[in-house]
This record gives sequence, structure tokens and C-alpha cells, in this order.
Amino acid sequence: MTLFPNLRRTLVACLLTTGLAGPAMADDPTIEELLLATDDAQRGESSHAVMVMGVKTKRYERSMRMEAWSLGTEKSLIRILEPAKDAGITTLKVEDNLWNYLPKVDRTMKVPAGMMSGSWMGSHFSNDDLVRESRLSDDFSCEFTAKPEGGAGNYVIACTPREDAAVVWGKLVATVRADKVPVSIEYFDEDGEKVRTMTYSDVQEIAGRLTPMTMELVPHDKEGEFTRISFETLEIDVPLEDKLFTLQALKQ
Repeated sequence: MTLFPNLRRTLVACLLTTGLAGPAMADDPTIEELLLATDDAQRGESSHAVMVMGVKTKRYERSMRMEAWSLGTEKSLIRILEPAKDAGITTLKVEDNLWNYLPKVDRTMKVPAGMMSGSWMGSHFSNDDLVRESRLSDDFSCEFTAKPEGGAGNYVIACTPREDAAVVWGKLVATVRADKVPVSIEYFDEDGEKVRTMTYSDVQEIAGRLTPMTMELVPHDKEGEFTRISFETLEIDVPLEDKLFTLQALKQ
């Protein structure tokens, strides 16, 4: 389940065509295989999860328990379970559209374009992170910059935006283990400065695949701050109906 960008991909969409990478060694997985595994590590065709999001900033620390569903890359629903004051707040994503339901005032609000860069639920993820689910092959050209040697080390893949791509990053660098488990994704601005890093940990076997159960996003311009998401439960490739991802479902 990749909720942010690609939470996400957020946190974090990672499918490439092998032609972007050049030839691979006979025993090496292709860039396509490595980044497809990164992309689908917590998602599959559909997913259902309960998770805890911890946020630390200079001004506050908060923890939220959430239930989330996703269908493909274009539909997701996230409902706050705890704390009690936020319980029932729900976010619905359908393609490039985002809505929030606020139960205290019984109101559904569509997030306008001007607020897409704003923080989602006080975290270091933006509303835009929740929406952007396109595959990297649409916007980036990628290549290996490092490979394991002698059975040690990880694959490192650098992704640079195409000239006509509407992306905010100047470069992404993905590090993936030889068993196709993601380690980290580093985000750089157009001046080549590292802006933030997503790291993956607590690898467990879920539905027959190795899956990181914790993700942590660290902004490099805010010392000591982070947003950490840990999965309590995660089901992959579960049957879900389209009607779950509707405005009516926001209030249920």
C-alpha cells in the first residue's frame, strides 16, 4: 500500500521501462523489476491497512491511528480512528482529486489546487503527495549508479526528470536491496540539494512478499523533524468495491 507518495510515492511511484537503464548483468534484476517492487511493496492491486502515523516538528508531536484502503493507483480512502478529537476525519483520493470529510461539522470539502502543497493532517506529507501516483517512467529517465559487489551492498538508481515533465524534483535516488526490498528514496531540488529522504524498515513477509512495515520521511531543512508511518496490519490484494471510493463513503 503506497498511500503517500507514493506516502508514498508517495510517496514514490517507481516503474520504469528496461530500455531506460541499458543492459543489465545476467544475474542482475532490471531497473524495472527493482522499482516495480518498490512501487508495489505495500500496495498490490488493492490493499487494506491499519497504521499509526507519528509526526514530530519543532512546535508539536502527535500520533494518529488510521485505517486505509486503496484500489490500484488512483483510488484511496484514509479514515482517522484516533485520537478521539480527530476520529472520523476522512480523506478520499480519486485520480487527481482530493476531498476531506470533517465529521464535527458534517462537511465534505474538495481540496483546491492552491492548497495542494499544504500539509496533510499536520504531517510532512503534502496533499499533493497523496494525489501524485504516476509511474516514474512517465516523467523520469533512470540508470544504475551502483550495484552490489561480491554479494554485498544495494542497487542505487538515479532518476532525472524529462525536459517536458511537470515535476518539482530535480532528481530522485532510489536504493533497493538485492531481494527487491526498498531501502530509501532521496529527493533533490533543481539545484541538486537534498530536500528530503524516505526510508523503509521493519521488513516482514506479507502475502508471500517481503514488505517494509515502517516508512519515515525526514525533511532536511527542518532539523529533528520527521513523519513516521508504521503498519499494524496490512492486507494486500483484497477484494474491494468501487463504491468504497465515493463521496457517500466519506461519511460512513
